[in-house]
Amino acid sequence: MRKHFKLFGDAPFFLFTKKYFISIWMIKPITFIGQRTILFFENTGAVFIMLGRTLRYLAHLWSNRQLVADQMMELGVRSIPLVLFVGVFAGAVASVQTAYQLEGYISYNYLGAATSVAIFIELGPVLTALVAAGRVGASMAAEIGTMKVTEQIDALESLAIDPIRYLAMPRILSGFVMIPVLTIFADLIGVLGAYAVAYINLNLPPEIFFGSVKEFFSLLNVFSGLIKAFFFGGITAIIGCYVGFSTTGGAEGVGQATIKAFVLSSALILLNDYLLSMILF
Repeated sequence: MRKHFKLFGDAPFFLFTKKYFISIWMIKPITFIGQRTILFFENTGAVFIMLGRTLRYLAHLWSNRQLVADQMMELGVRSIPLVLFVGVFAGAVASVQTAYQLEGYISYNYLGAATSVAIFIELGPVLTALVAAGRVGASMAAEIGTMKVTEQIDALESLAIDPIRYLAMPRILSGFVMIPVLTIFADLIGVLGAYAVAYINLNLPPEIFFGSVKEFFSLLNVFSGLIKAFFFGGITAIIGCYVGFSTTGGAEGVGQATIKAFVLSSALILLNDYLLSMILF
């Protein structure tokens, strides 16, 4: 015989039977996990659909060259000062920390090699991508999101202009191309920043510092970092565009989309950094 007891207020409804004791609160976590899992796969599928539509328009790249050039200017050229600022201090910190680790164990003659390898493989591409995610990825989400909530994207569609071709394709292509270029600048200024600290703090001559850089220099390290930067740039632009197209809720939604784009881009950059490191090394 079943007996039903409802507790006070909004407390859970318990169902007592001879063999089973079921609580609705025990079901809620399972429901939440299931909904989030379905939402994750829906969003992942939508991202790849948008990427596929973007790749289709690469055949018409020449007719859209001005749009691509404008986005390369915004994503690449205008990001150079910030990338150089971050790069020089990343190299400086790498030099200080490496010198601390080498002290008493290995000669400082290898300081240039140790810092340059770390910059080429890890610091250059990752920090450049995170800077781009904060400056450009969030900006993409805010710009496209504003167009979405003000119905400008609907206006483009009414004029028979595909928003993917007009808005997403130039930004995504620019992300793939310009982040590796910015990484090269970050690598160069990072090594120079590392040398400046080594010279000021340790009075290390340039021939010793750059001699060790040259001795242990490997194109594999440089290209590995650029491959990472290529994927990081695509992730930043794709997430920025997708979050922008998915924006709802007016001005508040645009603000939330900006934060969401940066958080998702940063998390995926770090996740893919690990995965690519496992593959490349």
